[in-house]
This record gives sequence, C-alpha cells and structure tokens, in this order.
Amino acid sequence: MQTDKNRVNRLIEYAMGLKNREDGRGLYLKYQDDIAQVTPQEAFEVFSSLLEKGVEASEILVFLDKMINAFYKSLSAHRWEKPDDAVLLQLLCRENEALEQKIENIKQMLKDPGYFTDRKDELLQRLQELQEFSGHYEKKENILFPFLEKKDWKFAGLSIMWQLHSDIKAQLKKVISLLQAGCDEEEFIMEYAKLVFAMLGLVYKENLILFPAASEVLTGEEWQEMLEQSLEYPFPYIEKPDLAPGRRPAADRSAAVTTPEGLRLVTETGELDTEQLLLILNTLPVDITYVDENNKVRFFSRPKDRLFPRSPAVIGRSVENCHPPESVHVVTEIVEAFRSGKQDRARFWLAVKGRKVLIQYFALRNAEGQYKGVLEVSQDIGEIQELTGERRLLQWEND
Repeated sequence: MQTDKNRVNRLIEYAMGLKNREDGRGLYLKYQDDIAQVTPQEAFEVFSSLLEKGVEASEILVFLDKMINAFYKSLSAHRWEKPDDAVLLQLLCRENEALEQKIENIKQMLKDPGYFTDRKDELLQRLQELQEFSGHYEKKENILFPFLEKKDWKFAGLSIMWQLHSDIKAQLKKVISLLQAGCDEEEFIMEYAKLVFAMLGLVYKENLILFPAASEVLTGEEWQEMLEQSLEYPFPYIEKPDLAPGRRPAADRSAAVTTPEGLRLVTETGELDTEQLLLILNTLPVDITYVDENNKVRFFSRPKDRLFPRSPAVIGRSVENCHPPESVHVVTEIVEAFRSGKQDRARFWLAVKGRKVLIQYFALRNAEGQYKGVLEVSQDIGEIQELTGERRLLQWEND
C-alpha cells in the first residue's frame, strides 16, 4: 500500500514530541492535519521508525495510547474488508469477541456485593480462564508477525505489540496471585482494572491497525499457509477449525519430506537419510532451534511435547525478532560473545507452566574454528531432578 512519506516523517516528529513529554495539546494542533489522515500502514511506519531511532518498545508504550487515541478518528474511518480467504484473520477476530464476552461476564459478576467473599473461588476460576488467551498471542507472535515482517521493514514495529503481550501476561499473573494471597478488595480492583484496560486496549489496537494492515499486504495463499500452521496452537474460547479436504497441516508435510535422489547424510559415525534424521531430531526429549551465523533461524525440531511454540513462519527470521523486546539485548550479548569466541555456552533455568526448564545455548564452530551459528536446546528437567537411587536396564518395563 502506498504511504505518504512526508506525512509519516511529520508523525514521527509528533511521536518524538510525546516521548519528550512536550505539551500534548500543542503537539496535536501542530500536526492535526497529518493526524487526521493517518492510515494503518503509516502508523506501522511511524512505530518502526521510532525503533530505528533507538526508542525502546517499553518507552513507546508510555505514550502509545495517547498517540493511538489521537489517530483514532482517521484509523476508524479507514475502509478495509476481511478477505474471504483470510480464515485465520476471521478466527482471530472471533477469539477477540469471545474474550470481550469473558471480560463482560466478570464485570457483571463484580456488581454482586458478595463477589469478593462468597464467590471468590468462582472469580479466581474466571481469571485463570483468561490465561487461556495466550494461545491468541502465540499465533500472532509465531505466525502472523513473521509473515508480515517478511513483507516490509515497517512491520518491525510489531515488537511493540509483543511487549504488550508480555505485559498483559505479567499483569494477569499478578492479579491472580493477589487474589490467591488474600489481598484487600481495593487493591484487587485497582490491579484488575489495569489488566482489563490492557487486554481490551490490545483488541482495539488489533482492530484499528494490525488487522487492516495485514489484510492489505498478505495474499490468499499466505493466509492459507498461516491457517495450516496455526492448527498446532490453541484457539481460546472458540472451536478449532478443520482444514479443507485433502490438505494436511504443515507439520505433517514437513515430517514426511524426502528428496527424489534419496539424499543421505554420510559421516564418520554413520549414515542417515532425511526421514531418519528428522525422526531422530523430533524424538529427542528437547526443543532444538538452529540460528545460523547471520542470526537467521534455519531449523527447529518438533518433539512430541514442545516447551516453547515454534512455527515454520519463523524460518529465515532474525533471532532478535524471536524474543520479547525486554530480553532481546540479552540474546544479542550471547550471540556476540559466541561470535567473538569469548564464550561457547550459556545456560538458564526457570519455571515454565509448572515445569522446571533448562535452556542452553551452544556456539557452533566448524573444523577451522569459524563461527557457524547457535544451537538452542531447551529441556524439561523436573523428572531428572527427582531421580534417586538407580534403575537398571532390565527394569525398563516399569516405565
């Protein structure tokens, strides 16, 4: 879609004024003609330009709502239609509608004077149900965002929305913890109000900016590919879709790839054809992701119970775009330490969805010692930590 570069540059000046806490009213009056004509595509160009200027996603979030509220009249008047073949887009919209209904149900519950005493368990359950909406965010982060990033530089601004995902998840976790810990009602209401503002605000941003922009640049074939990849993810609060007859999920197709020549990997330690190699990699009880020497994702394994979601859309994506904005600088430091030869391994361990997970990064170097990329290996070590004594080979049937 064609954008007005001069208008975009002036809107960048407007955004920088907000960042520097200049008079909001004065800024609006100065740039009101440009604000009145901004489009979703131009909004993305503004966001990405701010990132290019070194403004952090967390800094942009401080004034983001002010900027989008100023843009509202123009963005809401922007004419766009959901393409008939954009099934995933339609499903994402339905998930948002279902989320809004969930939040409305909680709102009605909070009108009951006894909600914080007699119905506290029910309230906790409803809040925990909101955590299921992470499936909506994961489909965006791992499928929609990569497809858009490959289309145009302007979609680097999607990292700001990813930061919003992280903030919402953290706020929801905080609200649930407060309720479980027995906080007072006033504190709960204050923190819950922040959560609702963030969740509904994100729906608002998707409808005004993300979905219109995506509908204008993605093809029907790309929407179909994204739909197929999405079937590996939850569809919160709505029925999971079926593929069209005769089509299979992308995961099934990739697992069955063989070359016409019967290509085999021949090494000093043995030989494997493509199918055997994939079976081995996908059976290992670890998540494996390979990032090449140019910081591009080139491969990931598909174990039975993957700890962290991955979709084929990430192939070719810069590794910096595969992590939440707040941790990108750490990833960059690790990669550069590996590239320079200062380090060969980095390890982290944390709790993820009730499991103890070990995450390791290994520098890959060829026989000449040249840096060839990074291997990320993630593993559930909870059961390993609980092992005691011995289990001999002949006792294997007890598993």
